[in-house]
Amino acid sequence: MASLELDSTLVLLSLVFVVSCFAIVVRAGFGPGRKESVHALPPSPPALPIIGNLHKLGGIHLHRTLQALAQRHGPLFLLRLGSVPLVVVSSASMAEVVLKTQDHIFCNRPEQYTARGLLYGCRDIAFSPYGEQWRQIRRVAVVHLLSLKRVDSFRALRVEEVSRFVQRIRAASGVGEDRDGVNMSELIISLTNTVISKAAFGNKLGGVEPAMVRGLMKELTDVLSTFAVSDMFPGLGWLDWARGLDARVKRTAAKLDMVVERTIAEHEENRVNNCEARDLLDDLLSIYKDGDLGFKLDRTDVKALILDMFVAGTDTIYKTIEWTMAELIKNPRELEKVQSEVRSQVAGSAQARIVLEEELEKMSLLQAAIKETLRLHPALPLLVPRETIEDTRVDGYDIPAKTRVMVNTWAMGRDSESWENAEEFLPERFLGQAIGYSGKDTRFIPFGAGRRGCPGLAFATRLVELTLANMIYHFNWQLPNGQDLESFELTESSGVSPGLKSTLILTVKPL
Repeated sequence: MASLELDSTLVLLSLVFVVSCFAIVVRAGFGPGRKESVHALPPSPPALPIIGNLHKLGGIHLHRTLQALAQRHGPLFLLRLGSVPLVVVSSASMAEVVLKTQDHIFCNRPEQYTARGLLYGCRDIAFSPYGEQWRQIRRVAVVHLLSLKRVDSFRALRVEEVSRFVQRIRAASGVGEDRDGVNMSELIISLTNTVISKAAFGNKLGGVEPAMVRGLMKELTDVLSTFAVSDMFPGLGWLDWARGLDARVKRTAAKLDMVVERTIAEHEENRVNNCEARDLLDDLLSIYKDGDLGFKLDRTDVKALILDMFVAGTDTIYKTIEWTMAELIKNPRELEKVQSEVRSQVAGSAQARIVLEEELEKMSLLQAAIKETLRLHPALPLLVPRETIEDTRVDGYDIPAKTRVMVNTWAMGRDSESWENAEEFLPERFLGQAIGYSGKDTRFIPFGAGRRGCPGLAFATRLVELTLANMIYHFNWQLPNGQDLESFELTESSGVSPGLKSTLILTVKPL
């Protein structure tokens, strides 16, 4: 959900400050004269005193910067970020070792200043350190909240909201030819927010308007992706206070907690009259109050878990839908193939009806197009950073305990050794291939793999497939105002979870 984000201004300020205070700053390790406890560290670019390789990480797309470094230093290389060692993994073979063979060693999470302040001291699934508490909360999510049975229980909700989504597209397209186009980004965001919020909270959001909640979620992800000096230089934590990050974290956390607390209070009030679990928060409150299934949660665990699922689900789902639609528009022949498949599988039915989930199983090319999109545009290009629990050895290199690890799944998806014509959008490459979302094939790990794999992938993929199937079935799509394909650029936005830089505006023609 979040990883390291740097900008050149911050790097420069850090460099100037640290160099000017060289005489009084505690030596940050990896400096001249330090005796290494291991003998064969992974290859690494030259590092500067104190700041290490921080100056190498400028630019707005860290995954691209790390890919370029991997091309020079190999699929497993070491960076020194202040006092913190970071290993970057950029190939399927290295990911196989880190995420599967030695998953038990690489399964910890490093402490992240912003996550600790925003997510209740990292009591959530994504950022919680490995241990008994993490195992318990993940078990709650996998067994009780996001099991296939529970995901199926939200089928009516998905169908109802996708039906409304189709109606909104029809209304926005107007009568006749709509050359100015429809803002599909806004409609997709609204759909995913509505489905996730109703599944997680029901219709109750503490009396807060949905638009405000969307804004708050964006604020949360922005703060999570902000570079904290204390993460790299523990002795300089006061700089986070001086530059306003401390106040920003506390302000955002207070807003989030207010919404979550109000929502919990409303659910607790209604729980007396209706004990049936209607949404995920009801499930969590049942475990918290009654100890269902033997799990033990406190109120903070409930808040961290429900917030984690809401934030992670909303962001990844809408961006996957948006990217898939953009790639199909950019590749009209592929769009025509997918559209032909979808419409042939729903042939003979009333045009106005919604494509149903049971029909999705027959749409292998649609599913392949979604996988191809996630290969090229994973929602988290660098996944969530890991940390080694103990000393280990990978590919002949020593990896010390407490080393941070980033898996560059974006670079792996474009690796020519794993994928033929890796930069091209070719959904057919997934047809007839047993490549799923579980991470068994480490060439394709958009949801991670191993112990830290995303537990919500079934919920996410179901909504993505249903939404796209209905968009493609009910409408014909074109670029607005006669825009040509060459000028339609699929440019990434900034941030740890990049979407399209520009709003997706499309001309819609109902079938």
